[in-house]
Amino acid sequence: MKLLICFGTRPEAIKMAPICLELKKRNIPYKLCVTAQHREMLDQVLNFFQLFPDYDLDLMKPNQGLNGLSASILNEIDKVFDEENFDLVLVHGDTTTSSMVALAAFHRNIKVAHIEAGLRTYNKLSPFPEELNRQITGRIADYHFAPTHKARQNLLNEDVDAAKVVVTGNTVIDALFITLDKIKTGFTNTTIENLKQQFNFNKKVLLVTGHRRESFGQGFKSICTAILEISRNKEIEIIYPVHLNPNVQKVVYEMLSGIDNIHLIAPLDYPSFVWLMSKSSLIISDSGGIQEEAPSLHIPVLVTRNTTERDEGIQSGCSFLVGTDTSKIVEKTTELLNPNVDLLHNTNPYGNGDASTQIINFIESLE
Repeated sequence: MKLLICFGTRPEAIKMAPICLELKKRNIPYKLCVTAQHREMLDQVLNFFQLFPDYDLDLMKPNQGLNGLSASILNEIDKVFDEENFDLVLVHGDTTTSSMVALAAFHRNIKVAHIEAGLRTYNKLSPFPEELNRQITGRIADYHFAPTHKARQNLLNEDVDAAKVVVTGNTVIDALFITLDKIKTGFTNTTIENLKQQFNFNKKVLLVTGHRRESFGQGFKSICTAILEISRNKEIEIIYPVHLNPNVQKVVYEMLSGIDNIHLIAPLDYPSFVWLMSKSSLIISDSGGIQEEAPSLHIPVLVTRNTTERDEGIQSGCSFLVGTDTSKIVEKTTELLNPNVDLLHNTNPYGNGDASTQIINFIESLE
């Protein structure tokens, strides 16, 4: 069976790397294609996991719109399909790369496997455009690797054949454990060493991230107002790697610069971010991946979104949906940083680190 793995963004690369490594471990040949929907952030992950693309479409352009990107992906991936006859294309999650590569494969009568399948909010504008990207990919896919039983049930409710849906856990946990093992056995880099010197990790560290389109404008202003109020507690170190999007940077730097215990830093490479997460007491974020990773580190997450397709973390008490409501963010932060609160025993509902093994077992069974 000729396999093509295709992804385009940093989160996809992180979550697909364990699958690539598992294939390599078993000496199963595959080809890797990156669209480079994200460029620099993608390359950092490829370098860390020592992944070398066979096809690099290099599609990132300044101020690129979703329609232009979609058209470019459809056009350029078709050239890859012209070169080789693939039997199965593996795509991940909810990106423009995932949905457009799946559509292109369908047009060429190539089967599609969808990793991290079945997540839903059923609100097409939240997250935007990811919710519909995921639904489109789910309609096209021939095989669905659902991270949780709830995700599987979503697919069954949409009349997907139960025999084609496998609950595997999430490969992001595989990637997290691989990275933590590397750090424990001596991996470091300049960024990690600088973080050690720059911040006081004897204090409680509050890690903040944010990038979602639906929070641009007033949403980010409300989040920043909450962070300002939280910073009055000088026993807390607030570390905020600020996303490169100008809609984020303008608000964050205008509102949060110059506060002694608020540290605005450049975005971190993946292993450095994992290291910093592991040193944190609480995370405020709108990231899907962080919602999945943090429970394995026993760190609670305040989710600054109005909806989440990752309800399992909410139900298990690992994460808390607060939206961009200033008072909710402040109140929940105060509650969770109380020294009498113990959240160390929550089980991660997103898996235990063997998702890639289960996925490759299933693919091998197809031959």
